[in-house]
Amino acid sequence: MRIKPWLAGLSPYPPGKSLEEVRRELGLKGPIYKLASNENPLGPSPRALEAIRENLEKIHRYPEASNRALAEAIARRFGVSPENVVVGNGSNEIIDLLVKALVSPGEEILISEPSFLMYEKLGIAAGAVLKRIPLKNYRHDLEGLLSAVTPQTRIIFLDHPHNPTGTILSREEIEAFLRELPRGLLVVLDEAYGEFVRNPQAARGVDLLRMGFSVAVLRTFSKAYGLAGLRIGYGLMPEKLARVLNAIRQPFNVNLLAQVAAKAALADEEHLKKTRRLIWEGLDYLSGELTRLGLRPLSSQANFLFVECGRPARPLYEALLHKGLIVRSMEAYGFPEALRISVGLPEENRALIKALKEVL
Repeated sequence: MRIKPWLAGLSPYPPGKSLEEVRRELGLKGPIYKLASNENPLGPSPRALEAIRENLEKIHRYPEASNRALAEAIARRFGVSPENVVVGNGSNEIIDLLVKALVSPGEEILISEPSFLMYEKLGIAAGAVLKRIPLKNYRHDLEGLLSAVTPQTRIIFLDHPHNPTGTILSREEIEAFLRELPRGLLVVLDEAYGEFVRNPQAARGVDLLRMGFSVAVLRTFSKAYGLAGLRIGYGLMPEKLARVLNAIRQPFNVNLLAQVAAKAALADEEHLKKTRRLIWEGLDYLSGELTRLGLRPLSSQANFLFVECGRPARPLYEALLHKGLIVRSMEAYGFPEALRISVGLPEENRALIKALKEVL
């Protein structure tokens, strides 16, 4: 057996701790609040749950292989053609397909450092050369990325809003950046948190796609739509590229329940509005309270806050864990003095602030 040598040092993706893990490991009896994985605290749309119930007796059948009904609904939402849409088993699958379609061993992928870890992992798995450009003032350094481009560069990944800082780029910044890039290079705008953006100056990937720029836009039903457990996402991209991805993806790559739930969730505008309102109010509340506690939360356009603690954050993370509050340490991202805190329900947010007052 000969495993590819560039895979030798690759480690699994480090997920946040689950409620069950924390209860089992620490023996906690009281309530446990998970504010670590940027999930929708409201849960899924009632319409999505109803669609799942209505289709449970059909799961002995294969799902629609083309994902056509969902692709058409997504296309209507964004004003593009269904031929521009690729539906995947989470947006992670779209990332994987893009790398497989565009990058050969030895060719380059550019990412910011830190960034969503799956860009790096899937690039390494394909034998790509990863070039990491440090953030500048907690934002993507577009000048640094541009200067790192070579004839071997195939993809630039930009998570937007950025994970884990929640920062964004303006339309003007992104358009100027795209105009400077050589032809044939793809920029992937990962808008996993796009539904939460409230800054009107923020770049919007679908607008750039319509303008003819070489971009692929990633979106997910895991965050704002509360379907993380069903694993479903999608990409909007030039028709030529979408055709290739649909040709190389697994058949029946998205299960039946995920397809019908996503289509129903997309139609439930009221639940999305309710989710946004909850998240935006939670961001404002947590930002104010954390600042009063002497911490420094960054302004966020996502459903989480990146919080500078001014001290090693690991002890705070551990202390909160023992109080039944799961947040995310940013040590693995290169920020040992920071935490990432997902917005929860109002009572969860208040419990976090109360616990922080006790442990600080």
